[in-house]
Amino acid sequence: MKAHELYSAVDPAIVTQILDWFRANDKNVYRSAVATLANNRKLRPVFIEKKSMADQYAWIHKTLKINACDTIGEHLLQAYLMAGQQSLLAMFCDGMGIPHDGKGSVVGNLPKKLDTERLNSTIERLVDVFEPKLLAVYLHCFNMQVVGGWPELSEILASDERLKLA
Repeated sequence: MKAHELYSAVDPAIVTQILDWFRANDKNVYRSAVATLANNRKLRPVFIEKKSMADQYAWIHKTLKINACDTIGEHLLQAYLMAGQQSLLAMFCDGMGIPHDGKGSVVGNLPKKLDTERLNSTIERLVDVFEPKLLAVYLHCFNMQVVGGWPELSEILASDERLKLA
């Protein structure tokens, strides 16, 4: 799954949560995202900035669903997860035995194969701690880190009803 496909499938409430986080914690990233998306659509950023917050969010979400906006969409997801969801990333890495910097940023190479039992038990633990739709977003983003994703994780994402994006 690519970023634009993820934005097409995700619950709009998750996108709102992400954008709210940026507005509260890193306004520069929010402004940069609006400017980049506006320029990509051949609009001036001020046109978007004049909209109400709800309309801005709706426009951003709609625009992130476009294939041409895949790169900015992926960067927004990564920036949000790396800065706003460090405990989720760290708990996942710990559960999977993936070395990380204590904040969820992987140290070294990603594993070639994921242990299915360990993956299942880690997801079971995480689904009790984090909102399942947010966890699903993270797992999809993690799965984007290797070409074609990990088959073990792809299978769980496709079959576990708790990890549906919407």
